[in-house]
Amino acid sequence: MKDFQIGDTVRAHYNSGTYIGKIVEDRGDRMLVEVLAVVKHPLQGDIHNYNQVEGVFFHERKALAFHEKANIKKPAIHLFEGEIPSYGASLKKAVEEAKQKLSEKDTAFNRLALEKIQDLEKAYYLRQYEL
Repeated sequence: MKDFQIGDTVRAHYNSGTYIGKIVEDRGDRMLVEVLAVVKHPLQGDIHNYNQVEGVFFHERKALAFHEKANIKKPAIHLFEGEIPSYGASLKKAVEEAKQKLSEKDTAFNRLALEKIQDLEKAYYLRQYEL
């Protein structure tokens, strides 16, 4: 397992999303990571029954917020080198990439997931794009 230090910049996968952040605290088998940018928007829907819309609870998942802290398992954390994009620009890019991928194939699942992301964008993200 990698050795991380408090203050390291990392790329971390958490609840189907991927983020760039800084390590705030070592918690044994996990690290507390402060979110600075979004790499990949979390998946929508039931991740245990992916691509299904009937008979499942279709989750709407928001991306972690700017400066939100997440308790992330160490194996899901990797050092990040490079320039950290602004939170708003990275969120916008991640949302656009998710919408593009969902628009490529017309399925009931993709339509509903796209609707959920568009709802999140209207309700929360448009304000965040300026950060």
